[in-house]
Amino acid sequence: MEHRHLGRSGLKISEIIYGNWLTHASQVEDERAQACVRAALDAGISTFDTADTYANTAAEVVLGEALKGERRESLEIFTKVYFPTGPKGHNDTGLSRKHIRESIDASLTRLQTDYVDLYQAHRYDYATPLEETMQAFADVVHSGKALYIGVSEWNADQLRAGHQLAREHGIQLISNQPQYSMLWRVIEERVVPTSRELGISQIVWSPVAQGILTGKYKPGAEAPEGSRARDEKGGADMIKRFLNDEVLTAVQGLLPIAEELDLTPAQLAVAWVLSNDNVAGAIIGASRPEQVTENVKAAGVTLEADVKARIDEVLGEIPETDPARTVSPAQRLA
Repeated sequence: MEHRHLGRSGLKISEIIYGNWLTHASQVEDERAQACVRAALDAGISTFDTADTYANTAAEVVLGEALKGERRESLEIFTKVYFPTGPKGHNDTGLSRKHIRESIDASLTRLQTDYVDLYQAHRYDYATPLEETMQAFADVVHSGKALYIGVSEWNADQLRAGHQLAREHGIQLISNQPQYSMLWRVIEERVVPTSRELGISQIVWSPVAQGILTGKYKPGAEAPEGSRARDEKGGADMIKRFLNDEVLTAVQGLLPIAEELDLTPAQLAVAWVLSNDNVAGAIIGASRPEQVTENVKAAGVTLEADVKARIDEVLGEIPETDPARTVSPAQRLA
């Protein structure tokens, strides 16, 4: 496993990150979730990403239990705050000082740790002044409960404003966590150049486009049994944007490229996002330990320029590139 610096900081993270969105305490039973975490550790993954909202706090509990007994100094544990948790009361959401202060303490308890390496604003909060949010994050860092601050799905202007306020409060905003894959490239035009300028890295989620880039979904065919497209707990909603014959046919054209490189289609997809020099790590999820073992082999793979050009040629105009779509749908607070 190779490690990369996160933003303009001294923190190094594994370039493959294990994440437990849509899996722990949801799609995957606890015993199998722990086996997946063990497979990640055995493969050299040191960085683990979760959020308080995943499975309404239960995913943090599962991850904390799975990592119990590991040397804390050898791990980088990330979590997030913003979305509703608990009974979903009027202050149980957003990036207010109250919600951040209460959420960090609850997350640390569930994760069974004294601090997280990275505490992330899970979305931008239009209802709370950014100054209030950054002051609250500064308090979290200065109290030792988090080492660094990150965000998720912020656009270029939001990153610039947040970065400036973080510096004024004596803390470092070093990462953004956007969706990014061969099929979803909306960060490339504005977010990535701004992030390079500011010293912010991308930690990307869904590098395999919810499993679409594995090639297992065939045009004109029903989704395989047990696949995310058949998951009624949330997975099906996330993947449906890619489930059309035009996309699926193009993805089939990527399979010969992967075969020539002696990679699986999923490994090719992960290696592709890691070829962007602003990407510090790619988050992979898993419902089975062998998925971790396979996908981690994308670490250290170099894709030559001609290979990336062939990928672009195969996909043509299919990838989404509109920078206005840097936020996933329906994220504004009511």
